[in-house]
Amino acid sequence: MKIIQSFLNGQWIGEEKKSALKSAINGDVIGYIHAELPDFEEATDYARKKGQASLMQMDFQQRATCLRNLAKYLLEHKESLYLLSRETGATRGDSWIDIEGGFGTLFAYASMGRNQLPSGNLIHQGSAMPLGKNNDFAGTHILVPKGGVAVHINAFNFPIWGMLEKFAPCFLAGMPCIVKPASATSYLTEATVRLMNESGLLPEGSLQLIIGSTGNLLDHLIEQDVVTFTGSAQTARLLKNNDNIIKRSIPFNAEADSLNAAILAPDINLEDTEIDLFVREVFKEMTTKVGQKCTAIRRIIVPREIMPHVIDKLSQKLAKVTYGDPDVEGVRMGALASIEQLEDVKAKIAELRETSELVYSQDTKPQGVGCQKGAFISPHLFVNHQPLINCAAHDVEAFGPVATMMPYDTIDEAIAIAALGKGSLVTTLCTKDPMIAAQMIPQLAALHGRLHILDAQAALESTGHGSPLPFLKHGGPGRAGGGEELAGINAVYHYMQKAAIQGSPTMLSAVTGEYVRGANIIETDVHPFKRSFESVQIGESLLTHRRTVTEADIVNFGSLSGDHFYMHFDDIAAKESQFGERIAHGYFVLSAAAGLFVDPGVGPVLANYGLDNLRFIEPVPIGTTIRARLTCKRKIDQGKESKDGKPQGVIVWDVQVTDQDDVLVASYDILTLVAKEMNESINMHP
Repeated sequence: MKIIQSFLNGQWIGEEKKSALKSAINGDVIGYIHAELPDFEEATDYARKKGQASLMQMDFQQRATCLRNLAKYLLEHKESLYLLSRETGATRGDSWIDIEGGFGTLFAYASMGRNQLPSGNLIHQGSAMPLGKNNDFAGTHILVPKGGVAVHINAFNFPIWGMLEKFAPCFLAGMPCIVKPASATSYLTEATVRLMNESGLLPEGSLQLIIGSTGNLLDHLIEQDVVTFTGSAQTARLLKNNDNIIKRSIPFNAEADSLNAAILAPDINLEDTEIDLFVREVFKEMTTKVGQKCTAIRRIIVPREIMPHVIDKLSQKLAKVTYGDPDVEGVRMGALASIEQLEDVKAKIAELRETSELVYSQDTKPQGVGCQKGAFISPHLFVNHQPLINCAAHDVEAFGPVATMMPYDTIDEAIAIAALGKGSLVTTLCTKDPMIAAQMIPQLAALHGRLHILDAQAALESTGHGSPLPFLKHGGPGRAGGGEELAGINAVYHYMQKAAIQGSPTMLSAVTGEYVRGANIIETDVHPFKRSFESVQIGESLLTHRRTVTEADIVNFGSLSGDHFYMHFDDIAAKESQFGERIAHGYFVLSAAAGLFVDPGVGPVLANYGLDNLRFIEPVPIGTTIRARLTCKRKIDQGKESKDGKPQGVIVWDVQVTDQDDVLVASYDILTLVAKEMNESINMHP
């Protein structure tokens, strides 16, 4: 029988079997957790030394490319994971969320890394700011790799997505990780890690896996390490209070199961489309993954007068659910992850019965051979008529297809009921009235990590209440753990150390690897636009010739653009304005500056890629003489090629447009695609 092994110090370990892992469908033994207890001090040292060193041989752009290639490899081998995922009790649809949802997160962070992160391993966050009158002393912020290891302790419900949504930003940040999946479904995590290792794409030591107990792992962590946790609030508190975690102030990010709510707003009538959308959303959250989602709806808050109708609609949908072996045709809901989980859900249902009325459950048996030994349970719907007074559903979570409906009479009461959950990951508000959304959402936001507003328009494309997206925050206050994951590129920053730096602009420029205004510049005889990507230097600068703005310029630009705003054409109105005279269009100043610094000949600059941080700072009246300074600010090597196979990179230029008194009138960054001299291949890890 298969031993589910750990992957530590670059080796698969575990030869002796310990406890059995059983299929959630029929109780058959899938494999055994290994009995050997690894040396966790050795594993953490290996991550910090070997893992960190191998990751630092790559930069952000290379690691992003590696994530993309890894996602492609995993997609090619997904069917073996689907086959194994069935044993966790998951249907094909449930498995899609876990498997391809996890791979999609890798793709998402690969894209974010390539588009938002620089070359190198240091992020300059924000702009440098003068700290003195003459800008001889300035300050800014940088983000750098921590130099430690991240320990990811994950829940049983998403053995693949739960690992990859933490791994992706951690890997981008250049931080090796040790993954500890929940034992019940760890065989699926192990299979995924084996594929990742077999791909040959991962740098040595960047990913390790623990099967079974973490032993004294947390005792071997140091100040540069990070711990992330997904699971129950009780376990989160236990881990967070580890003596070593507290003593060393090791960052601990918790994302805990919470009593998420769905609120049907008082403007919804029985004839409205939204009431069916609401019921469908609740139904989906009760039955998808058998309700085993940290984001699943546990509390259903509806107007008192229509609650009986909502109960009836939801009960009718639940009655159509066929549950059992996912391979049996017609089965829509699988099993809980384990018999232990089944017993826990039954115990929590008994607690809910003490204060609430059970209004729906099924007496049918699960379909499929051997399913009597599986971890199956039918949907359970409770009703509590006094949710502000006596309702266990605000404290007790049955982590399965179980929810409690509760009535309200006023909007304030609905908000108060939702707040009794003491902090949640997500709440849905179903309304067709924008004013109700504007009233309720800001109040709900204080205790909820994400707010899903459901109406007929959003439903056309909505990913749903229970779907955390890579680009948006996942996490919540209070009972939900108080942590934060995902939220786009911010997740990468969580695994890096932020530091403020102060010094002269020249020193800040040297440290950040990008030009900081006031730093020494490099004046050259050759126009920067005539240089290839490799030969342009950070700080290389061009000060252009001058141009005087005339009335004809303004008239011609207005005629060309169609912009006849009064400040440009009405003498009387302009004189009565704060400027006291007619001024040039801001976009004319932008265009005129381009005319000053653009080299017209054919050269390595291929295209304008975009503008960032554009500001029109001072007015430019008729008769103003302007010129521009163009300085290479930053270079980004994404390893990209044009359609005809020619390599290119992105150069960001700092542009300052000044008048005859050297007063700054316009400021922005311009991004250009610039050809390379030769086909440079990114030094990707094999």
